[in-house]
Amino acid sequence: MEKEKDYLLQISDLTVQYNTDDAVVHSVNNFNLNLVRGEARGLVGETGAGKTTTALSILRLLPAKVGEIVKGSINYNGEDLLTLPEAEMLPLRGKKISMIFQDPMTSLNPTHTVGAQIHEVLDLHFPEMSRAEKDKRVDEMMTLVGIPPERKDSYPHEFSGGMKQRIVIAMALVAEPELLLADEPTTALDVTIQAQILELMKQLKEKFNTSVLLITHDLGVVAQFCDSVSVVYAGQVVEFGPVEEVFKRKENHPYTAGLFNCIPDLNDQQPRLHPIPGRMANPRVLHEGCCFADRCEYACDRCRKEKPAMHVSGEHGIMCHRYEDKEVF
Repeated sequence: MEKEKDYLLQISDLTVQYNTDDAVVHSVNNFNLNLVRGEARGLVGETGAGKTTTALSILRLLPAKVGEIVKGSINYNGEDLLTLPEAEMLPLRGKKISMIFQDPMTSLNPTHTVGAQIHEVLDLHFPEMSRAEKDKRVDEMMTLVGIPPERKDSYPHEFSGGMKQRIVIAMALVAEPELLLADEPTTALDVTIQAQILELMKQLKEKFNTSVLLITHDLGVVAQFCDSVSVVYAGQVVEFGPVEEVFKRKENHPYTAGLFNCIPDLNDQQPRLHPIPGRMANPRVLHEGCCFADRCEYACDRCRKEKPAMHVSGEHGIMCHRYEDKEVF
């Protein structure tokens, strides 16, 4: 008998919109995701697909009076975060659920030393710890991310971009959270530093058994770091599954196949890449049928009029009419 999975995070039918003066922007539409405890899940998709909005919704950090969670549930350890009062969310942020924000330059306070900023996390969540214990913990965390503890009295402007990112990771992990939301943690870093950061996150994930939701545009990063992947388009998960299964490229959603076709193949001497035609779906417009129909080479009248269901084979799911009669992909 198959062992029941231990889900740390379950997102069901999450729908988020931004109510602006010009229009209503439908950022996330019926988003679904299940994250097993200790798993690293990649969220892949174009800019504007709703990946960061989903992460901010988990922490309930959407812009006040603009961002609105219309419906859905976000169950963390069996408790719906959307029903908790703000007073109960505060202890979770930073302690149980941490986030590495996209730009370390804007994530760090330029007027405080980096040591003080890591120290602040412990001050907020572990008031029972002595000053000496907190200092020791900060030193251990800086050493763990590859920065000498002697530099804790330095200010953010005294560090390179890669070292700033390490400081942000230290801040996110100093409380040993159960869930880490990493929003493009390797953006704007050169490939050498990117590899170091990913290796560091992998070591820390194993050390603390942390579950990771990694937001990225880079399929190579997903292949290197993640156990599973969810492909997001127009605020919806159009394909999900284990990395090995999705990256086999035998059966994929047309959008996932388009992303793979945008990657250069050193063994295939083609003069040009094959980009996905058209533009990202307009988030101000709710689609009657499949959200990818306007850019899909397989689209038919049914695709434009009827939303496809998520068809699952084993642990691999594809949201496309073409797979409704297939029991095995």
